[in-house]
Amino acid sequence: MNTLHHLPVQAGFVFISIFAGLTVISLLTHFIARRYEMQPNAAVREFQTRISSWWVMTIVLLLAFWFGEIGATLLFFAVSFAALREFMTLAYRRRSDHNVIAACFYILLPLQYYFVLTDWYGMFSALIPVYAFLGLPIIASLSGDTGNFIERAAKIQWGAMLSIFSLSHVPALLMLSIPGFEDRNILLLIFMIAVVQVHDVLQYLCGRILGGRSIFPDWFTHKSLRSVIVAWILSVALAAALSFITPFSVWQGTAIGALLCTLGFCGNMVMAAIKRSFGIQTWSRLIRGHGGMLDRVDSICFAAPIFFHIVRYYWTQ
Repeated sequence: MNTLHHLPVQAGFVFISIFAGLTVISLLTHFIARRYEMQPNAAVREFQTRISSWWVMTIVLLLAFWFGEIGATLLFFAVSFAALREFMTLAYRRRSDHNVIAACFYILLPLQYYFVLTDWYGMFSALIPVYAFLGLPIIASLSGDTGNFIERAAKIQWGAMLSIFSLSHVPALLMLSIPGFEDRNILLLIFMIAVVQVHDVLQYLCGRILGGRSIFPDWFTHKSLRSVIVAWILSVALAAALSFITPFSVWQGTAIGALLCTLGFCGNMVMAAIKRSFGIQTWSRLIRGHGGMLDRVDSICFAAPIFFHIVRYYWTQ
């Protein structure tokens, strides 16, 4: 099992850069907050809360990566559990769905991450999109409750797909065998998470700074076309700059970064639409300033599976 002392030096460089950036942003926000001390600004207070959460989340990532494959897998097991709980809390409307939801928590979730840890790609890739998509409706039908059956089954299936299957692709990157990149797969996780999460942050900041009419004013607020374009360009530039920690060339890293940012935006949009269909603004209040776990990882849900299979198809043995 890898520890921080055996991680490539590039990982330390990335985390030092992140902490340096957070320090600068924290100091700037502190000075801005002092300026509005007599007339508190809600946007400044919200941003201070978000910064505090970014500090905590970055430290948690660092501690998880300290313990290598085990740490990263356990971390995303916990993330999947929290995300699944948020989704199923809203999807659960009938007592008859209790058994099928329990199957998601007590069978699918641990099995999926067991297959990650044991490098069992066949079952990892088929458990949920094949066996679960067929098996969960069977369990649901045994209750005898046919009211809104297809709608209930679809919600539960997609809750498992997004919260378990999609997120499990993040630690699954560690099981890929890339020639000339041995024992450095953790850098792939850092690359993907950094690009996608920075893209999320920049969309928020650019939306606040640049303004503009929201793309979908009724349900996709703070995302104007100009803020999305600027955030996309800056994040793709970051991907190009970070390509040196990956097996990608600069141009490959740029192209993959562009795809990750586009998928991340699509994840934001789709999950925002799902939230509005449930009649909520955030999935929960788990993370101060960010809402729920799904609010924080919605972009990763869409980016991680595609990134995993691109790397596996083009760079593995």
